[in-house]
Amino acid sequence: MKKLRKIVAALAGGALALTLAACGSDGGSGGGGDGPFIAIVSKGFQHQFWQAVKQGAEEEAAARGARVTFVGPATEQEVEEQMNMLTNELAKSPQAVGFAALDSRAAAPLLQQAQSQNIPVIAFDSGVESEVPVTTVATDNKAAAAEAAKHLSEQLGGKGKVALVVHDQTSRSGIDRRDGFLEWMKENAPGITVLQPQYGGGDQLESANITKSIISANPDLKGIYASNEGSAIGVIKGVQESGRQGVTVVGFDSGKAQIDAIKSGVMAGAVTQDPIDMGRKLVDSAIKAIDGEQLPKTIDTNFYWYDKSNVDDPKIKATLYE
Repeated sequence: MKKLRKIVAALAGGALALTLAACGSDGGSGGGGDGPFIAIVSKGFQHQFWQAVKQGAEEEAAARGARVTFVGPATEQEVEEQMNMLTNELAKSPQAVGFAALDSRAAAPLLQQAQSQNIPVIAFDSGVESEVPVTTVATDNKAAAAEAAKHLSEQLGGKGKVALVVHDQTSRSGIDRRDGFLEWMKENAPGITVLQPQYGGGDQLESANITKSIISANPDLKGIYASNEGSAIGVIKGVQESGRQGVTVVGFDSGKAQIDAIKSGVMAGAVTQDPIDMGRKLVDSAIKAIDGEQLPKTIDTNFYWYDKSNVDDPKIKATLYE
């Protein structure tokens, strides 16, 4: 199997081979010992967020004597590639699977397969719209998006036109981060007009182009909300490249580009999750499931609003990643 993967990677070309290797698609593992084997399939690998989740998972695995693999597609638009990765991981007969679905419907047959093999599935980040996962380790994305909406409204004095650039409309996190923002604005900010959400797949270039189109079509635009790291970086670039002044940007997650933008005043602020803690809780939950322990339906991980005033606060810095 390893030889086959290497051949396929080589045929696909050097750049792609490097990308897949970075994503762990060759079965690279973290942790160690003879303990349980946990296969983790994330939504992507190109953002620092996923690397921070991976770090937390590997740290917990090492502490518990478990072994983990961590794979994800090159971008968060590659549903078919994620399904291929999940298929490959299930073929290794792991004792548990961690899964963050790009598209829950597309994953349904493979989740049923995991269940038929008696492999407990731990959903994380975006979760999975299915009864198969034994628990979901995730941020309360609706509440986090509402926090972003509240701060954007405050920045604008409760008035003006705002836009959303969302990473997708198929994952649970994309849906909740969109709806949490929209619902808060509808219930609490009657003076704010919200444009129809636009979807950039979490891709920086696509999100930048969408942002420039929104700004061009709406000369009275006052603010933009971006729902993940890639979207936020794209929105920042789009605003800068448009040359428009006076557009307030709020984001989601962290990463060096957002942190720098907040410190320099280009962004008003963002909501950060705690991805390292998410990775740790994912592995902890998987081990408990393997041991037959009953788990709660959801395991909440934290989120925090950060801006120029608190970005260097020790409590906040502990959750930020670059």
